[in-house]
Amino acid sequence: MTGAIPSMATLGILAALPDEIRDLLYEMGPAASTRRIGMRDYHHGVLYGRPCVLALTRIGKVAAAATTATLLREFDVDRVVFTGVAGGLDARLRVGDVVVGSALVQHDLDASPLFPRHEVPLLQTSRFPADEALAGLLHRCAGEFLAQHGGGAALHRGLIATGDRFVHEAGFARELREALPEALCVEMEGAAVAQVCHEFGVPCAVLRTISDCADQDAPVDFATFLREVASVYSAGILRRFLAALPA
Repeated sequence: MTGAIPSMATLGILAALPDEIRDLLYEMGPAASTRRIGMRDYHHGVLYGRPCVLALTRIGKVAAAATTATLLREFDVDRVVFTGVAGGLDARLRVGDVVVGSALVQHDLDASPLFPRHEVPLLQTSRFPADEALAGLLHRCAGEFLAQHGGGAALHRGLIATGDRFVHEAGFARELREALPEALCVEMEGAAVAQVCHEFGVPCAVLRTISDCADQDAPVDFATFLREVASVYSAGILRRFLAALPA
């Protein structure tokens, strides 16, 4: 889905882990209202003059899809941004780099021989494109943030792979690179969010900070990075993004 960003539309902001939107929840303040649906808390308030709904999906494709569908059905959300961390697949990526998704694919979806590998049955597609306007603005704001606070971190834009597996084995990461050579990074929610948004006709974009290299060091790198860097990046980039949205 592409097109101009509508003025003052309500933005849904999703993440899998509390640290990834902790600072934004704090900045939303006590005026925000919270509604609990299906074991999820949806926080409705204003950030930088923009109406927003923030929610934690929890980890994995089913959790992300359920939260996204509820967000779209129960709240007046016109666009969705997912923020979080990912493991790097492309050799150019380093810990601390940022990826804005141009499209998302489920690396573990395989209904062959009935359907081609990675294709979502009955939808006739395997890759769900991010909204061009949203992703473009997110990319610009991420670049501005990294130029000031990134300490040399690089910005990338491309394919993001999603699956229900935390990738921490070099052998499996190599298999992913062979199956999806265009994939820049791997995570556990983005393509599910993108598919639900596609089916509802709602624009979405995905922002990922590289926390590890999807190898045996991933569990250690992940915990430290999430606590010390990812929350700062998410908040800093999304602050700029919210401020840059059309008035």
